[in-house]
Amino acid sequence: MSDFRQQFIDFALRYDVLRFGNFKTKAGRPSPYFFNAGLFNDGLALKQLGQFYAQAILASGIPFDALFGPAYKGIPLVSTIAIALAEAGHNHPFSFNRKEAKDHGEGGNIVGAPLAGRILIVDDVVSAGLSVGESISLIHAAGATPCGITVALDRMEKGEGEYSTLQEIRNKHGIPVISLITLDDIVAYLRTRQDLALHIPAIESYRTLYGARASSEPRQ
Repeated sequence: MSDFRQQFIDFALRYDVLRFGNFKTKAGRPSPYFFNAGLFNDGLALKQLGQFYAQAILASGIPFDALFGPAYKGIPLVSTIAIALAEAGHNHPFSFNRKEAKDHGEGGNIVGAPLAGRILIVDDVVSAGLSVGESISLIHAAGATPCGITVALDRMEKGEGEYSTLQEIRNKHGIPVISLITLDDIVAYLRTRQDLALHIPAIESYRTLYGARASSEPRQ
């Protein structure tokens, strides 16, 4: 596991964003771990989160013209990533959507820069993929092109079929997915922590039930 991924997991544990225990996922599955990016909820945490995303985006080499964050968690996320990229010398426009279209003022459901060119979607954790699907539809409707998706965590579990939701999105839309960390990274990290290694059997059991078929695609 790279230093970058280890540092991100340390960061997530420090803010209690990554937890171990007994939880239920959005899909209703009993899970031995939980990742809640909403707990990066102070200024310093948000700044550092944007820097981690920016580092992963730049390392991926994916060419893009603008950033898009789906409401609601994507709104502060896309903002802090845009700032972090600008501080690294890569200034890009960004936008996000409203849940309901505004019928006065400038109107519409897109806030920020117009959707144009190659759009990189940023999100925290993709569960059923609904927000990503809506984002892709909005981008296409504006005449722009979705060119990739960046998420904090790839849970590596089954979506509608045998592949993960992120793999299904990649296969359906033909766009790359960048993940800061995966469940594999979390397990590798736990093996280095004697105080946390006791959670590995529960995670492995969970993967036996819900783990996605391995992808032949190289990781971004």
